Amino acid sequence: MKAIRRFTVRPVLPDTLRPLTELARNLRWSWHEPTRELFDSLDPVTASPDDTDRAGRPGVRCGEDVDPVQLLSSVSADRLAVLAADQDFLARLRAAAEDLDHYLHAPRWYQEQNGGLPASVAYFSPEFGVTAALPQYSGGLGILAGDHLKAASDLGVPLVGVGLLYRHGYFRQSLSREGWQQEHYPVLDPGELPVALLRENDGTPARVTLALPGGRSLHAHIWTAQVGRVPLLMLDSDVEENAPAEREVTDRLYGGGSEHRLLQEMLLGIGGVRAVRTYCRLTGTPAPEVFHTNEGHAGFLGLERIRELAGEGLDFDAALETVRAGTVFTTHTPVPAGIDRFERGLVARHLGEDGELPGVDVGRILALGDETPLGGEHGLFNMAAMGLRLAQRANGVSTLHGAVSRGMFAGLWPGFDPQEVPIGSITNGVHAPTWTAPEVGRCSAGADDRELWELRRTLREQLVTEVRERLRASWRQRCAAAAELGWTDSVLDPDVLTIGFARRVPSYKRLTLMLRDPDRLRALLLHPERPVQLVVAGKAHPADHGGKRLVQELVRFADDPRVRHRIVFLPDYGMAMARKLYPGCDVWLNNPLRPLEACGTSGMKAALNGCLNLSVLDGWWDEWFEPDFGWAIPTADGAAAQDEERRDDLEAAALYELIERRVAPRFYDRGADGVPARWTEMVRRTLGDLGPKVLADRMVREYVEKLYAPAALAHRALPARTAGDLADWKGRVRGAWPKVALDHVEIGEVGEDLADAELGATTAVRVRVALGELRPDDVEVQAVAGRVTPDDALVDTRVCALKPAGGPDLEGRVPYEGSLVLDRTGPFGCTVRVLPSHPLLASPAELGLVALPTETTGEGAGVLLR
Repeated sequence: MKAIRRFTVRPVLPDTLRPLTELARNLRWSWHEPTRELFDSLDPVTASPDDTDRAGRPGVRCGEDVDPVQLLSSVSADRLAVLAADQDFLARLRAAAEDLDHYLHAPRWYQEQNGGLPASVAYFSPEFGVTAALPQYSGGLGILAGDHLKAASDLGVPLVGVGLLYRHGYFRQSLSREGWQQEHYPVLDPGELPVALLRENDGTPARVTLALPGGRSLHAHIWTAQVGRVPLLMLDSDVEENAPAEREVTDRLYGGGSEHRLLQEMLLGIGGVRAVRTYCRLTGTPAPEVFHTNEGHAGFLGLERIRELAGEGLDFDAALETVRAGTVFTTHTPVPAGIDRFERGLVARHLGEDGELPGVDVGRILALGDETPLGGEHGLFNMAAMGLRLAQRANGVSTLHGAVSRGMFAGLWPGFDPQEVPIGSITNGVHAPTWTAPEVGRCSAGADDRELWELRRTLREQLVTEVRERLRASWRQRCAAAAELGWTDSVLDPDVLTIGFARRVPSYKRLTLMLRDPDRLRALLLHPERPVQLVVAGKAHPADHGGKRLVQELVRFADDPRVRHRIVFLPDYGMAMARKLYPGCDVWLNNPLRPLEACGTSGMKAALNGCLNLSVLDGWWDEWFEPDFGWAIPTADGAAAQDEERRDDLEAAALYELIERRVAPRFYDRGADGVPARWTEMVRRTLGDLGPKVLADRMVREYVEKLYAPAALAHRALPARTAGDLADWKGRVRGAWPKVALDHVEIGEVGEDLADAELGATTAVRVRVALGELRPDDVEVQAVAGRVTPDDALVDTRVCALKPAGGPDLEGRVPYEGSLVLDRTGPFGCTVRVLPSHPLLASPAELGLVALPTETTGEGAGVLLR
């Protein structure tokens, strides 16, 4: 028989054990080892990795995989009675509760900073990877968002996270007998998750409502998860008042067709702002001064804030300026294909007069998502383009990715070179307490070579044990009989060089580059003196059949009896697996197509555990690679890079060469004491020098200092009247700009021979500027100087502001002049330009307006000094 109704019965805890409830409900336990150990001692029975609960999550386990909420509901009343009388346990419980209370309420880094920081920041993301017990993530974006919340909590940053609660989460992955990826979507019951329903003061569930075309409504409840000091709000459309289609809006992460995804993103952005307002009203939390849009999925939050301001009497332009001032946009994709785009008609129907934002001009909304300046299609609405237009501050997630993003979105700022596009970069980081093995955390900073080597072997041995258990579970799911699986007892060797590779499986990450020459890979795995073993994991998107074929190709190679003891593919890659995988590997492999890896934080997590990186110079590795930390895989360039087959052949050969001639020999180069001194020195440098750079604490501090604080100040500087004035000024400048022009550029004095100019000399720059209806204080006139390339492009530039040198002439042209320092040798050049100028602009490029010399102005578009 099957139950027709399901509900959760919670245990009644003795008074002395009541603090367990608060400890279980605050997800700080997921990165706080003493609290995990406390829950582990409730019931020391372990479960194997293939044991799952009804939701398909890993079963209750000791150590880092324990789920306290699930565990508390399973502990017997007799066991609770024993614990209630156990004075040692009660002392540990009191200590844990007091420690949590101090963590939640004592001042931290943020509270010790000078004034001016925002009272609250709302952080929106479509997914959050906080813990395996709350499976609301698919990959790096979600894990990054989870680490952002945790680091913000540790630093005391007053963040409010906003996302969706997916009833099926992301899919669970298994393999068929033939190695084909299979997806499973277990149902998640919020009653069995570490979340609580936000309720109104009268006890009824708080909810938000969106209007849909045709008079329909989309209702959503608000669930809260407490991530240390940071509340995470998650909207859930599985509400009885909804029609069946609307109940399924939050069914799966990244599931459904175009309209389904649009509704998810409307609920995340528009509904998310309303959820934040409700939460602040009910809890007294300060209203956010800054809204951080983590990728374009949540971009509609800006439209909801415009609607709010319109209700307060602001027109669209003034509301837009207010919203932009307090918005931060982070892009995570280095390719246009990674951006959500919707049919303009679909967006208009859902946000127009019959939809959710009837008071907002739908034409203005559609203009925000116009992708034609990016070379896109007129009929599509681009979420990233809207996100950038709605945010005064934007960033990529590594230095290289910032440069890639500036090039990719340069069309939104016409007339500016990509390096001047106002998209900065803050390199991602990872949360050390989550991803560092306890054994590494307990290792002394002054550990000698032998201690480090023994630590690495211990972690490798733990990984071997984990891999064997998971591999047996996988083969049982592939319908193998127990009698067939004796070979799994000897899979991997705790004394063999272990390389890890685990991530999502889009084509650009090149899961199967290692298989480019199967015979050569086989020789590396089976080398008689310096063998290598590989642990591989990853999920292909359910709709990505090309990615699934790559998984199958890898699985079939790993199934070969000749090598299956040296290479394994582990299905269902997730946080629980990752926490064993990163520490247990000696080398972390990453071989994406450069520059398509925005950041690639998996290698950072490995580095925190003393694992060395072997990677293409992409993402964060391009920024922080040093020979002491690992190895750089060369990338093909020139004509070879244009031929995909040739490129992959060359880069795979380089990978094999590195492993065979440099990585493996160093690992097996042992001294008389059996310790590889050069290897352990690299481990030491990785832990001591690279480790502090890759921390999420560093990342969040940079967000606070570079983005959140300036955004809060900009937001405060724009009360309604000022916002209206700024909008009017921008409108006036845009209207008058076609008449702005430069005339008669002069570089140097009469008779001065700049061809023989010496380093350190100065020369005069003069220009006359036609301003039309603008005033001199509306603009800034600049000389831009730098090196010149063979095609006369300026690079490595610096800017010198020119000042008015008198009143307008008879034709209304204003003279400007200044001095230019010749501060570098070799080919040198300069030009002049006019930009809009206003104290409330975050960047001179903000309006995308620039006036440059014409071919008939002075000596052309600039002067070259060679």
